Amino acid sequence: MLARNPDNWRKFLGEKSWPRMAWSRALRAASELAPKGLYARALIIIIAPIVLLESVVAFTFMERHWNQVTRRLSDGMARDMGAIVDLYEAGRTPEDAARLIDLAQNRFNISLSVLPPTALPTPQPKPFFDLLDRALSDEIRANVKRPFWIDTVGQSRHVEIRVKLDHAILRFVAQRGQAYASNSHIFLMWMVGTSVVLLTVAILFLRNQIRPILRLAEAADAFGKGRPVPNDFRPRGAREVRQASQAFLEMRERIRHHVEQRTTMLAGVSHDLRTVLTRFKLELALLGDAPETQALKTDVNEMQHMLEDYMAFAKGDGGEEAAPTDVGELLAEVQEDTGHLGTPIEVRMRQPQRELVLPLKRQAFKRAITNLVTNAARFGDYVIIRAAADDTWLRIEVDDDGPGVPAAERDNVFRPFYRLDHARNQDAGNSGLGLAIARDIARSHGGDIALGVSSMGGLRATMRVPR
Repeated sequence: MLARNPDNWRKFLGEKSWPRMAWSRALRAASELAPKGLYARALIIIIAPIVLLESVVAFTFMERHWNQVTRRLSDGMARDMGAIVDLYEAGRTPEDAARLIDLAQNRFNISLSVLPPTALPTPQPKPFFDLLDRALSDEIRANVKRPFWIDTVGQSRHVEIRVKLDHAILRFVAQRGQAYASNSHIFLMWMVGTSVVLLTVAILFLRNQIRPILRLAEAADAFGKGRPVPNDFRPRGAREVRQASQAFLEMRERIRHHVEQRTTMLAGVSHDLRTVLTRFKLELALLGDAPETQALKTDVNEMQHMLEDYMAFAKGDGGEEAAPTDVGELLAEVQEDTGHLGTPIEVRMRQPQRELVLPLKRQAFKRAITNLVTNAARFGDYVIIRAAADDTWLRIEVDDDGPGVPAAERDNVFRPFYRLDHARNQDAGNSGLGLAIARDIARSHGGDIALGVSSMGGLRATMRVPR
């Protein structure tokens, strides 16, 4: 089927073919195992080339230099043993054997002894790293050409070789340094030692370069959550990090200056409008209690209420500084302040035995929770406030048993002045800013508000802010 239709081959070798899928899965697995932090990744960038370079150098050294030197030393030692064997067979008298033993010790630095002609010992188990055994055995086999037995394990600093002759066994004992390159570890120690020193210096230097970046991230995170930036924060580190830190400080000052200007302007506008509304109220009070004046008083009160909502939305948190706040105490105040709505409100703390204190803009946060509770109490007959926290987030849920909000409209209700057509927005006193103000305050703390279905079938407003 594949051979007849080329399109099938292209499909088989296309994006969905198993080699590509296996490769993509391998890449995803590698990305999941790879470190996520900048410090760890920078360490890998430094360490990986050093380890790779040392591995290549060590392999080349062991394969070329150490192997070659060991074989040359083994060849020299095997030639000395071959000469001693030839001299022993040329003269077998005790005097000749004594002179040969003395010659081997003084000239070749090899301890020689003549043993009775018995069988050679059983072969010893080969060591894991048997380069010396292989090299020395090959050279003895080529130069001595007699049955032999070798032991490079029994004595750590010596090598024992026994050569079987027709009438005797010659036992040779030599130092290991005569048969292989015994000073190779010095090179490895120097290589590893210098690498450790270089890595230590690199790690210390890298920590000093990463610390300003972490401080900048902490300052930006604190500013995003509406918390004060640490007083000791200032541009440090490399030139690029200093530029980023300086840009952050300038951006923070511009934002603070803009918020202060907006707050001052809105305060002035609010004062002027309230002055006009106050004159309206005085004039209406002087007109008496006629039906026309009663309707005007209702309109003025509604206008004042709407004005306060507009000012609250425009000012946001009003430049309030974050301070340690007891969440349980704050929710109790919200429950007490919203009691006049006539709807039963219950507060449930997930961990009542432990105080829940975290830095918040207390008045702004209280306004956000009050708006959520007021919205729930306006359309529901029962309201439950739940609060819980883990290591990273504070979660507050406000449930009601009202008509709820359709899933398609849950994002739209946070838009300023947005009103739904169903029962949740038939209240004439609703300005359409309560949820918008609450979300704005939650986001000024670095969190957000989401809507869902409550356990009672109504609306659940979930407010999450970082701890």
